Amino acid sequence: MAKFARGKFAMKHPHKYVGTKSPTYRSSWEWSFMNFCDNNDNVLKWASEAIQIPYRDPLTNRQTVYVPDFFIQYADKNSQILTELIEIKPASQTILERVGKNKYNQAQYVKNQSKWAAATLWCRQQGIKFRILNENDIFGKL
Repeated sequence: MAKFARGKFAMKHPHKYVGTKSPTYRSSWEWSFMNFCDNNDNVLKWASEAIQIPYRDPLTNRQTVYVPDFFIQYADKNSQILTELIEIKPASQTILERVGKNKYNQAQYVKNQSKWAAATLWCRQQGIKFRILNENDIFGKL
């Protein structure tokens, strides 16, 4: 069985972290994003798994909650303060063309679409943005 990077993130700038629990990464991608948030001077605040958004799971038809990976507030190149919820997922679960015939990826894609629709609506109501990042976004691969 494959081993995944998991652990508690050791912050260098804990004053920027606004979560209520210690940031825990469940992949090297999440660790990389935490490191980015912690060390980037333009990131003003961030939290890991801090927001719960209700949604209906299309596979079970049950009401449940979706917890996006990150909350982030940052200053853009024009010094405008922006706030986003960020989800980190493999491209194989986010891009329909990449899902293929893998039953697990197909199920995750369907479930993720419901989660992300709920998150997009919730964020719109809060006046913030919802964004999904995959390995291409994090590591700049094509």
